[in-house]
Amino acid sequence: MSRSGDLDLPEGEIVLRVALGPCTQRRKSFFMLKIDGNYGEGGGQILRTALALSIVLQKPIEIFNIRKGRKNPGLAPQHLTSVNACAKISDATVEGNRLKSEELQFSPQPAQAGEYLFNVAEEKGSAGSVSLVLQSILLPLSLASGSSQITVLGGTHVPFAPPFTYYQEILFPTLQKLGLNLKSEIKKWGFYPKGGGEVVCEIQPVKEIKNLNLLERGEIEKLSGISAVANLPLSIAERQRNSTVKLLQQKSLKAEIEIVPAFSFGQGTFFFLKAEFENCVAGFSSLGEIGKRAEKVGEEAVLQLLEYLSTDSCLEHHLADQLIPFLALAKAGSAFSVSKITRHLLTNIWVVKQFMDIEIKVEGEEGKAGKVLVK
Repeated sequence: MSRSGDLDLPEGEIVLRVALGPCTQRRKSFFMLKIDGNYGEGGGQILRTALALSIVLQKPIEIFNIRKGRKNPGLAPQHLTSVNACAKISDATVEGNRLKSEELQFSPQPAQAGEYLFNVAEEKGSAGSVSLVLQSILLPLSLASGSSQITVLGGTHVPFAPPFTYYQEILFPTLQKLGLNLKSEIKKWGFYPKGGGEVVCEIQPVKEIKNLNLLERGEIEKLSGISAVANLPLSIAERQRNSTVKLLQQKSLKAEIEIVPAFSFGQGTFFFLKAEFENCVAGFSSLGEIGKRAEKVGEEAVLQLLEYLSTDSCLEHHLADQLIPFLALAKAGSAFSVSKITRHLLTNIWVVKQFMDIEIKVEGEEGKAGKVLVK
């Protein structure tokens, strides 16, 4: 019996193992990819894209300065939920996954398909966005070995985040062009400040991601939308719709707007326009709030549409940056035109380049229409 107490090994091997242990730990930390969370736009998108690519490419990461320049820096509930969701699906080793943390270490295993439930308000009451939580796990689970069903509880239609209706009508159909297979349902709407919404997303695995070539959008084929209210008079939704119809008529545009009574824990209003073209779709939305007239809600969405139509671009700017991680992993090069080159887009390109030796060329100036080439 050796000095280990239970292993019949030569003493030299025991000494060697003890000597190598600390070195092995240091080597693992040394090879962590370091990401500055305050680069460019400096928001939560850096975190979400880095987490997704860390799982897909099996590269451990260390993120520092997370949301450093924000009013409330560090991990907010929705960001923490994204971290924990990514850790759950990849059985990752994580350090720093706590509220307000500005540093995170994340070492994942390959993504595992399955049934998952994530709640943005699990650690602290929040109407944080369910869409942004899904943004971090859609890519790795689409490349997993089996199908997954994801339920996320939180805010479905909240400020400073893509409304889940946008995901259903714009993002998911565009991802399907890349070969992804996604289905979703809003079980319950969640508005700020109460949240409490519920969405279910089914993700079927794909073997590879297709490229995308969208430089010309073609003629407009259909303009439609919804005007939704939760626990408020339907007349508010009608006012949102009626004001929109009048504004569109002034531009010789006609839209089919559906009134939707939204099932929700709290109160809220929402307006959404969907423009379908020969080669692409685009979406524009607005949220109601206390003191904001219903007519103003509809007008905001129309102005976004008109700004987009003033260009010849295919993708509106909210969609472009979300596609970059997917296109970077496609088997062939992609190209698309975008109605506005944003700091979000440029930042997400920077994050992707930290993980991959890839050429992504942006033609145009920030704040103006342009083109993106992914080689």
